[in-house]
This record gives sequence, structure tokens and C-alpha cells, in this order.
Amino acid sequence: MARAGDGLLCFGGVRFTWGGDGYVRLMIRTFCCFLLLALGSAGQALAQTSDAENKLMVLEHVWNEAQVNRDAPVLDALVAETFTNTEYDGEVSDKAKFLADIKDPQFKPASMNVQGMKVTFYRTTAVVIGEYRTKGSYQGKTYDHVGRFTDTWVFQSDKWVCVASHSSLLKK
Repeated sequence: MARAGDGLLCFGGVRFTWGGDGYVRLMIRTFCCFLLLALGSAGQALAQTSDAENKLMVLEHVWNEAQVNRDAPVLDALVAETFTNTEYDGEVSDKAKFLADIKDPQFKPASMNVQGMKVTFYRTTAVVIGEYRTKGSYQGKTYDHVGRFTDTWVFQSDKWVCVASHSSLLKK
């Protein structure tokens, strides 16, 4: 039986009682402090995720600009030593081949744009998916490709590096 001044809480049809109003206020304050800390931590994590997401989207644009400008040193800094690239036609290349292809004088990209990017995080790994359109010429033949890409990035040595890239064409 509850006495005057005791606390009473009903939850799911079960009644809980405890003595003294001071105890109730202390429990409410403690609960509110924990709630504020939890919300603050969640907000900070969300802000960090948002910063990382923005950074990765910028890196995707930098990547495309570097390809159009055939800037191998920039691409070298963006991809890991263990990088694997799978092209729309099924060709698989490592970092050295990928960078050599960028330097190929017969490869003349005119434009490359990405859109609809979505980033999913797995601790220190992120997967970026999106759509791309690229135009240019290779070995004298023009191309205009529209497709999807998946890039896998890993945060290591205080920076994001791409460890794998895959592209596939969309049917026109």
C-alpha cells in the first residue's frame, strides 16, 4: 500500500511505488541527463556521418574531374595500393593498369558527371552508389555511356581511399 508522499508509477498495468518525493525528482533528473547525453552523442555521430558523406561525394566529383583531365597523380592519391577496378565491359584492372589507362593518349574523355549518389557506412568503410554519364573518344571512336557505379572507400591513415570500383551500363 502506498503512503502519502510516496511515488507511484503505472507502466503496462503494473504499479510501482517508492518512498519520498526527493527520490522521484532525482530519478527524473537522472533520466533526463542520460537522455540529453544520448541525444547529444547521436547528434554528434549524425554530424560526423554527414561530414564524411559530404567528403565522399566531393571525392567522387574530384575523381571524375581527374579522369576528364587525365590527371593520374590525383587519381593515384584517391585509390588504395590494393585498388581493383571492374569496368562496364567486364575488364578487371589493378591500380597500375587503371592509372596507365588514364595516361593512354588514345583515351580522350570530354565529360563525366555523376548524380543520385547514396552513401552507406560500415564503420570505417563506405559504399557509394550512383549514376554516371561520360562522353569522349577512345581509339578514335566516340562514346556516350550512361550507367551505374559502386565505389567502396576505406578510411585509413586519416583519409578516404577507394579500394574497389565497379561500373555497369544502363540500356539505352
